[in-house]
Amino acid sequence: MTRVLSGATLAVFAILVVWFAPDVLLLAVGEVLLLLAFVEYVALARASGFSVPPVVAGLATALTCAAIAGQSPRSPVSFVALDTVLMSALVALGAMTLPRWRGGPDALGHAAASLFPLLYLGLPIGALVAIRETRGREALFLLMLTVIVSDTAQYYTGRLFGRRLLAPAISPKKTIAGAVGGAVFGTVLLVAVGRWWLPTVPFPVRAALGATVVALGIAGDLFESMLKRSAGVKDSSSLIPGHGGVLDRIDALLFTAPVYYIVLKYV
Repeated sequence: MTRVLSGATLAVFAILVVWFAPDVLLLAVGEVLLLLAFVEYVALARASGFSVPPVVAGLATALTCAAIAGQSPRSPVSFVALDTVLMSALVALGAMTLPRWRGGPDALGHAAASLFPLLYLGLPIGALVAIRETRGREALFLLMLTVIVSDTAQYYTGRLFGRRLLAPAISPKKTIAGAVGGAVFGTVLLVAVGRWWLPTVPFPVRAALGATVVALGIAGDLFESMLKRSAGVKDSSSLIPGHGGVLDRIDALLFTAPVYYIVLKYV
């Protein structure tokens, strides 16, 4: 019951924010979500033996998110330049690796762990905000709905028909049958609903986009599971009752949002 209640609360909150919040509030919610996920990421990195300077890396990740969201002229932070943020972060976080290194074979790991949240968290969450700013609330909600439907279909088809594991070294629950079910239902939803919510995107592109979104969602889920398994933990945190942490809830979106954003912007 706890899982159902917390899940329903999250769903209602997400719908209200995506559908009704002004741009500045949507960005603020995105930044809060990012910072919560960043705290979980830092804990995973430390459990894996890598140190991340939390203040500088967290600020750089938040600014990366704002810079992507600022691509739209109507954004409240359109003055934040992405190239300036990324290049400054590279120099600052790279230099901060020097005093933390103790002579072992992990120098590259420490540097990469400090820079990775800019790409893993900052860019995708910023892309989610930018999608609504540039293509409207329907486009963003369609992405979220596709991921939710795909995840649900993966669970039930996996339980009913799953025999062979999809990635046994990473996840003991995901099955090939579940992945196929999620791919079918998720793609069909994006193609069908996208007829109204993405009216300028032709059918072949919607079909390819739907299949890609579903595949990347599965990959994003497995990627976060890999990080947790490497760190020796079951959930990224216990923040959300019955659901784990923020990373556990947004892992699929972190891989789907960048590609969805690129397709809608350039294709």
